[in-house]
Amino acid sequence: MVVKIDKDTCIGCGQCVDTCPVQALAMQDDGKVGVDANLCVDCGACVGVCPVTALSM
Repeated sequence: MVVKIDKDTCIGCGQCVDTCPVQALAMQDDGKVGVDANLCVDCGACVGVCPVTALSM
């Protein structure tokens, strides 16, 4: 399972990127967050810090 990102809700604040312990999240050219499914370990750390609940498991 990989974290899901609602691109319509994401405000591009980067809090989840800073929180990810395996650097699976990164800012994309569109100013939103993207996830590298090969790196994501499904820990959920990013979900808890998103201020607009754009991330889910």
